[in-house]
Amino acid sequence: MAATHREPTFNLKVVVQETGLKPDTLRAWERRYGLPQPHRTAGGHRLYSQQDIDTLKWLVARQEEGMSISQAVELWNRLKEEGQDPLYAPEFAPTPSVEAIISSPAGDVLENLGREWVAACEAFDEIKAELILNQAFALYRVETVCLELILKGLAEIGDRWYEGEISVQQEHFASELAMRRIESLLTASPAPTRAERILLACPPGEVHTFAPLLLNLFLRRRGWDVLYLGANVPLARLKATINSVKPTLVILTAQLVTTAANLLEMSRVLASMGIPLAYGGRIFNRIPELRSRIPGYYLGDQIDSAIPNLERWLAGPLQPVTAERPVSETYQQALSHFRENQSLIEADVWQALREVNLPPNCLNDNNEYLAYGIGAALILGDMNYLNADVTWGEQLLSNYSLPPDMLDQYVKIYYEAAKNHLNERGKPIVSWLAEFLDKTGEKSKSPTRIEH
Repeated sequence: MAATHREPTFNLKVVVQETGLKPDTLRAWERRYGLPQPHRTAGGHRLYSQQDIDTLKWLVARQEEGMSISQAVELWNRLKEEGQDPLYAPEFAPTPSVEAIISSPAGDVLENLGREWVAACEAFDEIKAELILNQAFALYRVETVCLELILKGLAEIGDRWYEGEISVQQEHFASELAMRRIESLLTASPAPTRAERILLACPPGEVHTFAPLLLNLFLRRRGWDVLYLGANVPLARLKATINSVKPTLVILTAQLVTTAANLLEMSRVLASMGIPLAYGGRIFNRIPELRSRIPGYYLGDQIDSAIPNLERWLAGPLQPVTAERPVSETYQQALSHFRENQSLIEADVWQALREVNLPPNCLNDNNEYLAYGIGAALILGDMNYLNADVTWGEQLLSNYSLPPDMLDQYVKIYYEAAKNHLNERGKPIVSWLAEFLDKTGEKSKSPTRIEH
């Protein structure tokens, strides 16, 4: 049994919510039968472990089968004397804890099913893919299948798409099947048993919803009352909803630098409203330094670590968290200065590229994405964060079947336009563009001339 299963974490309120037992009953059982045996803080308050909660659920289950509490305790003690753990005795096993759920081994069977599911998705074989999922859910717990088969399968498919081994249509097909299955599981999830309400959403611009949807499912299956708003939630809509539902906690997820910047702006509004924030997403794994910019509770590197973390945080009073590294005044000024001159920079870029055979839509997209990325990096307080999203240009050029060196030519021209229109306040932007060109080895020794 994992050490975290025995760690004293939960207060009396959580135990009452989890077990349905009254505080007087809990104290009486502890006094008369020695079950459970909670830890005492220096102030004399009881703290219970997940094992204590499972023990109480086991005793309640025996009562529901017709035993008295004394008979249930006697059975517990007898099983212990025989060398058995009552919690894992097959005929008496209770509903597993979250730690047991996320750490249960999947085995070779589930790995084989995962490979077959990926192959079925790549072959656009919907019937076979659904049958494989049905078989997996019949053999394993919902959480295990979601984490070990669906999530890992989508990651493999995403990697193969990125490497050019499969098409974007195959990737979309697999994602749609996975989303549809998770949504059906959500429809069948039990009613909430906990009083606290959690609001779960994606910040503006964030359209990747599988991870938050999965988190929504896991929380609901643990009895939490979750209000899920989905992708691309405008800030005004979030504020209005918070005022309406008054959540205990807001969870936001972001996968890109640009949406992490929107998440940061949302976090400031939440802090002003006194609402605690928990956050996560792939971008915080790729750039761990970003976590120090966000005033909130970090969910963890993996989705399976988010549930125990949330259980622990919600066990006690939640307080808004301040950012370890607030954004400097230099970057705040650079952001304002960039926004004031963005249209002039882009006009110069258009002028310089007027003779280049570049589709207008491609130029529009590049200008939009680069400006969006620069603004996000400035909001987050470090232009180097944009390096994680530098593939934006390469993907756009690929979509328009343009040569790779077109990206360097475009950035070089953008760099010259930025130098022309940004003063000392724009130094973080100009310096980053120069460093980007130096790294690609394409910055010319003589500046590109831009006509006005």
